[in-house]
Amino acid sequence: QVQVVESGGGLVQAGGSLRLSCAASGSIFGINAMGWYRQAPGKQRELVATITPSGIINYADSVKGRFTISRDNAKNTVYLQMNSLKPDDTAVYYCNAHLIGYYGGPWTDYWGQGTQVTVSS
Repeated sequence: QVQVVESGGGLVQAGGSLRLSCAASGSIFGINAMGWYRQAPGKQRELVATITPSGIINYADSVKGRFTISRDNAKNTVYLQMNSLKPDDTAVYYCNAHLIGYYGGPWTDYWGQGTQVTVSS
């Protein structure tokens, strides 16, 4: 059994900052990419940022220069520092972990339950 749990969402004024955290736990043999996605009301889920174990990072154009993703491989944890937040950043933010549960098993995507980020103007 694998669990992916996010924390750190909330309400913030435009221009403010929030830090999201996400930890994967349980029966894990190895983790490849971890990342953050978001879904605003009436919109499809979209990529925010991903990071590989070696530190290769990919950001959505809309967050470049404002958000920073980081990772602690020893703790199976990924973080998202969000600065200069805008009302358009309002969404439910989901953590994703691409991992393998046992040697020789299938690589599988696991998702957290989501954490709400609301940015007021």
